[in-house]
Amino acid sequence: MAAAPIRKLALLLLPALVLLAVAAARPQAGPESLPPQDRNFALILPGDGPADIVRKAAEVVPTGPQWAWQQREFIAFAHFGMNTFTNREWGQGTEDPKLFDPTDFDPRQWVKAFKDAGMDMLILTAKHHDGFCLWPSRYTSHSVKSSPWRGGKGDVVGDVVKACREFGLRVGIYLSPWDRHEPSYGDSPKYNEHFRGQLRELLTDYGPIDEVWFDGANGEGPNGKRQVYDWPSYYKVIRELQPQAVIFGMAPDVRWVGTESGYGRETEWSVTPIDLRGLDAAAAASPFPLDGVFKPGDLTAADLGSREKIAAATGLFWYPAETDVSIRPGWFYHPADDDKVKTPEKLVDIYFSSVGRNSTLLLNVPPDTRGRIHDNDVKSLLGMKAILDATFKANLAAGATIKSTSEATGHGPAAVLDGNKDTYWTPAEGAESAALEMEFPDDRTFDLALVQEYIRAGQRVESFVLEAWDGKAWTAFARGTTIGYKRLLRFAPVTARKVRLTIERSRACPALAAFGLYRAPSK
Repeated sequence: MAAAPIRKLALLLLPALVLLAVAAARPQAGPESLPPQDRNFALILPGDGPADIVRKAAEVVPTGPQWAWQQREFIAFAHFGMNTFTNREWGQGTEDPKLFDPTDFDPRQWVKAFKDAGMDMLILTAKHHDGFCLWPSRYTSHSVKSSPWRGGKGDVVGDVVKACREFGLRVGIYLSPWDRHEPSYGDSPKYNEHFRGQLRELLTDYGPIDEVWFDGANGEGPNGKRQVYDWPSYYKVIRELQPQAVIFGMAPDVRWVGTESGYGRETEWSVTPIDLRGLDAAAAASPFPLDGVFKPGDLTAADLGSREKIAAATGLFWYPAETDVSIRPGWFYHPADDDKVKTPEKLVDIYFSSVGRNSTLLLNVPPDTRGRIHDNDVKSLLGMKAILDATFKANLAAGATIKSTSEATGHGPAAVLDGNKDTYWTPAEGAESAALEMEFPDDRTFDLALVQEYIRAGQRVESFVLEAWDGKAWTAFARGTTIGYKRLLRFAPVTARKVRLTIERSRACPALAAFGLYRAPSK
């Protein structure tokens, strides 16, 4: 998977009356006046200073689909197709469909393994760059219907979707815009219509789809011209047919974290600058206000949303990160990689460095030529799950007596320990730093901390510190910058009866939904 080439965002000022009309609908910051739950962008006015921009960044929140996506945390990718049988990563589009012939196709085996590993959704490569379709598309003969598998009557997409429904996994679809087989590719209007047709098939024939995954791979067609993708028209098809779905990568819902290593940023902001040129009051009030103005760009820099980064912004939006990585060196199955599957310990480290850094982890596990997940991959997945289960089996902060330096009415500190993602602690109006102090009935030993913001009120925390009381003084044992949906911090074992969490800096009143202390299992 490769990200598309990227450009820096530059915003033209909108007419003052339009800006003011839209901005007037924005609520003021504060614990008792939270922003609407579907306002995932903010317009910056010509007179806004640094403090105004920071306040507006704190008010940007995820949409309903973005909030649902973030809670999935850990999802599966399955690269399966013509490349599985040619032992390649990128096909040419000239491969004979007769090569596709899995000998023991069993998507139930895939999905059970993913479910047992704790994954919430499966994204299938319905079509990769070679153009071979895993469903009997009406728009091409280069598909399973021309293969010997099941006499040309098979439908990989249909069978995988059925297995996901059976085991309770959500479904996502990867459809490569780059198609090295399709003759119309490079004739931009003609191919865009072809691609929309394939999108409609996938989003109409298989029930609810919760994520549509696009990368920016692009090339020249048979006519020697580079294809120009009509992204807004693709969004329109998806919004019409699957409005609950998020669109990854080349759309304004979910972004690529910027690396295929599985490791996200230590400081990961979900609010980043956006070019809102062309947005008017009518568009701003629509269900998908950013679709008409979003332009895919390079968001791989180390800093995407700091105060310095947003200081010159003229628009901001909620754009969270998805971290993709393969369990093997490549994305498709290769027999030579059977002994190179990532270990459970490596996968756990990746989990802490993705889910634990305000991102969602998308782990690719490619089926083999049988049409099954290899035993080595399943073993690593289940080993990872066993370690995570043992780590998080008990919150060692549970049962603590908890107090705060400040609290807003109805949002006391006990909310961070009640296990309810819809309750949260927030200090009194105007407080941008505050602390929680927890005292346990006995000494507790831990080496892992969990902190979660209530991101439906925005992402606000910029720095925090964890301290333990040694009987005489507070000693810091962990520090962090951003929190976001979830932050996991590992450190040397600490034994204490009292722990303090201090929010040192926040863009507005911090709102914390959860706190936990855990102990990793002995090796």
